[in-house]
Amino acid sequence: MATVRQLLDKKGSSVLSVGPDDTVFNAIQTMSDNNIGSLAVLEGNRLVGIVTERHYARNVFLKGRSSPKTSVKEIMTTHVVCARPEQSVEECMAIMTEKAVRHMPVLEDDRLIGIVSIGDLVKNIISDKEFVIDQLEHYITG
Repeated sequence: MATVRQLLDKKGSSVLSVGPDDTVFNAIQTMSDNNIGSLAVLEGNRLVGIVTERHYARNVFLKGRSSPKTSVKEIMTTHVVCARPEQSVEECMAIMTEKAVRHMPVLEDDRLIGIVSIGDLVKNIISDKEFVIDQLEHYITG
């Protein structure tokens, strides 16, 4: 059973972030430029929230607000569901499903060390299952 740390070791632990006073336009531009769906919101090195494309769609676009005039702190989630590096991928998948979140920052000693997405977890689980199937096929065929 893979852990979040093992997943981050494969994926990489680079985390892009914005500050709470940055504009939503800046956040969306950063997400677009990097082909990602969320950004950590940091004050200094402290995680204070997360902002996602979903936040933009629901709280800016659909409400007719202006993304260059709206700050990240106005739309971000401050009650962030986080993972720990020693948690299993399966445990994180269950938490994400239960809490209906698609991105989980990973904290170690209150320090942000990465972010995992539902896609990262699904890809890891599928890879593990394919490995098991391959091993079973080799065992059966000798």
